[in-house]
Parts: sequence; C-alpha cells; structure tokens
Amino acid sequence: MARRCQLTGKQANNAFAVSHSHRRTKRLQHVNLQWKRVWWPEGRKWVRLRLSTQAMRTLQRRGLEAVAREQGIDLHRL
Repeated sequence: MARRCQLTGKQANNAFAVSHSHRRTKRLQHVNLQWKRVWWPEGRKWVRLRLSTQAMRTLQRRGLEAVAREQGIDLHRL
C-alpha cells in the first residue's frame, strides 16, 4: 500500500538534507499517517482508514460524510 492519506491524498514531499558543510542530499519528508477507525453514522458501521493527522483534525471539524463527498470517495466500498 502506498504511503498516502486515503481522504486527502497527501503523500511524501521531496526535499534536501543539508549538512553542516552545506552538502545537500535528497530525502523524503513523509506524511504522518495513522490507522484510524472512524464511526460512519449514515452507514451505521466503523470504517478503517489510513489518515494523515491533518485529515483527522478535518474530520473532527467537518465530519466523515462531508469530507468523503468532497473528495469523491465512496464509503460503501471501504
């Protein structure tokens, strides 16, 4: 499975690791992903998602149904 948030689509970012002598080597800045069980009231079931921590905060504010509808995600398939 790819390291990608299932709701927002966030993924790793390319960056440089800069040493004290200012040599730059490529590295990845990974997304903080967590497995989270979220209650889906309309479907009356738990949905297990791999979410970024930013997506978890968005879910608390806006709700699972609204965020999934905006991103075009079918919760019945999860």
